[in-house]
Amino acid sequence: MHISRPHITGVTTQNHASDAQVADFFHTRLRRALAKNTGGVAVAFPGGSTPFPIIEELVQRPLEWSRVAVYPTDDRDVEEDHEASNTGKLRALLEPHGALVTPLAEGFDMPDFAIVWLGMGEDGHVASLFPNTDPDANDPQAIRRITPDPLPPNAPYDRITLTIPALIACDDLVFVARGIRKREVFEGAVKGEHDLPVRRLLAARQAQTGGPVTCFF
Repeated sequence: MHISRPHITGVTTQNHASDAQVADFFHTRLRRALAKNTGGVAVAFPGGSTPFPIIEELVQRPLEWSRVAVYPTDDRDVEEDHEASNTGKLRALLEPHGALVTPLAEGFDMPDFAIVWLGMGEDGHVASLFPNTDPDANDPQAIRRITPDPLPPNAPYDRITLTIPALIACDDLVFVARGIRKREVFEGAVKGEHDLPVRRLLAARQAQTGGPVTCFF
């Protein structure tokens, strides 16, 4: 049976963006957010192989990092000194520049973020909201512990993750999704061709906040 899902609007895409170009985008958005807020701002950054080179570019640009609180979008259930820890890597990159990196913990309330930066897997997962976890757009919890099934062979660990409501509560929702297969999955989500986690998140963003979405391919 064919299920009709509405097309997602308000999505801007940019092709073949370099690490430096993505870093420039984040720098501009962060400066704008800091200019609008007399105190600090909160952002959620991902782990994985793609983000860290971009963050290395980003910290070379002048910014009041002491006014930026950084949360991981998700993490592996390992100690922070473990090579698979997103929190540990974010600390190593950002705290020398003055940012405050805060690990996720169940039961915590999350702030509204200036920026939520997400990657996406070829299976359509975002943060650690994998297809088997059946993520709920109206989840009453901001943070959940989950077990991917199957466990990714490169990171076979339980996870802690922000849920859809926490991820969409932001001024700017930004994806960096490189590779042909990821682009196909993302574009399929926009067109309503499937109901994978990325589609659920985009649909919730449109329905609940109407805020902009940017994706760098």
